[in-house]
Amino acid sequence: MARTETSLTRELADWASGLRFADLPERIVGAATSQFMSHLAVLRASLGHPLGRRLVDAFGPPTAADPGRAAYVLAGLSSCLYYEDSLYVGHVTHSSINVPLAYRQERRLTGQQLLAALVASGECAARVTAAAALGPLRGQGSSYTQLIGAAAARLHVTGAPARQWVDAWGLALAAPPWPLRRAVLGSDAKVLSAAVPVRIALDACDAAAAGIGGAADILEHPGGLLAKFSQVPSPEVVTLGLGSRWHTDSLTIKMHPAGAYVDAAVDCAARLHGQLSPADLADIEEIVVSAARLTIHMDGEGAPYLDRERSAIMALNVSVGYNVATTLVTGSVRPSDLAEPALADPVRWELAAKVRLEYDEQLSRRLLAATAPLGEALRQAGDRARDWLAAFAGGPALADPTPLDEPSKTFEQADKAIGARLRVTLRDGRVLTAASDSALGSAGPETRRTHRTLVRDKLAATGVPPELTAALERVAELDATELDDVVRAALSCR
Repeated sequence: MARTETSLTRELADWASGLRFADLPERIVGAATSQFMSHLAVLRASLGHPLGRRLVDAFGPPTAADPGRAAYVLAGLSSCLYYEDSLYVGHVTHSSINVPLAYRQERRLTGQQLLAALVASGECAARVTAAAALGPLRGQGSSYTQLIGAAAARLHVTGAPARQWVDAWGLALAAPPWPLRRAVLGSDAKVLSAAVPVRIALDACDAAAAGIGGAADILEHPGGLLAKFSQVPSPEVVTLGLGSRWHTDSLTIKMHPAGAYVDAAVDCAARLHGQLSPADLADIEEIVVSAARLTIHMDGEGAPYLDRERSAIMALNVSVGYNVATTLVTGSVRPSDLAEPALADPVRWELAAKVRLEYDEQLSRRLLAATAPLGEALRQAGDRARDWLAAFAGGPALADPTPLDEPSKTFEQADKAIGARLRVTLRDGRVLTAASDSALGSAGPETRRTHRTLVRDKLAATGVPPELTAALERVAELDATELDDVVRAALSCR
């Protein structure tokens, strides 16, 4: 078949296929290690949840001997609770970590090889996702993130040549899944939102290995992915700063199984929990959450699908009311809060009904100015983003004054700013307040300083003993047998 001389996937494949552990800066190794540890906590949390157990009943355990089967189950588990970490833009871990995990035994991967594959595939997936960030899909809904990441991870661990990556990506992206919001928010279908693209990508790898060709210009062609999945595509992002502009620097560690746009409000509620007795909870008159427009939008999308204990997990994830109420009552949001008996607790739903959202322009401006979730994409698109931003913001008032500076040359100073303000008014006249400019674990200087502590806490919350956590921290030193042993232990101990 005719092939173009150059393409985005060729340039990306040339770089990623040759990336080795020795090429990774020390800070990237540290971030990737924390990403790996956090991801195991996510998998464990889902294995302990009823929906995760049903997934295993349907498709088998995450330690299945068939790596393709294992990757599918792992992707379902990691997307189950909205507990996964993210980069500046892209929930890449469903593919970039799960596929190397699934193939670790067959390929006899060492810890260094796993980390190299994790970073290489995560960088590829994040870059393509960033190029399409100003579009109708984001987060778990961006199926192409997993198509890119799963193919890259599989081909990295097998040592496939760059030309095979190009074909595999061209085939995997030929017909990307497009999720329907009704299904994702109103049923358990979200549990397959990452698993299905992972399976498609692994099939594409097999096809490419057999000599079946894909379109090399599948990303940038007028009939390709970016044109169809983004209103303001930025194709230059795919290859910008390879080896210097590490998307892994923008890591956000997810500390609550809730929507990213809800996390800051949960943090605020956690601060107020200790100030409220059971009698105080019954005496609450009103709960006001001031938030950015995107938080209000996501809450509104999920609201029609809330039905107490019959609610689908995704509707619960994006509900500001349920998550704030739960945290005021219990002090946090845990995986068990996304199942009965917690979901049948009338106290939580009575409190949730008292939650009112208010638009906060300052929080919206800060959200748009930070690297994530949208600021860097706006800067990359420049003036092309003005109309998109006006539509997104509900009018030009917020969009016009927003400075569109030059894109970042590195993500070493990346930040994520989805904030919230919480005000609880009691009938006796007391008013309790809390504020957060960004959620705990969000990309930023504090998370770069404390990410290892955060993931230790996340593992401990799922019952991982300290000695196993210590072994996971040494992943870069593990040989193939040791890596297999610690992964099996992490996925089995309760």
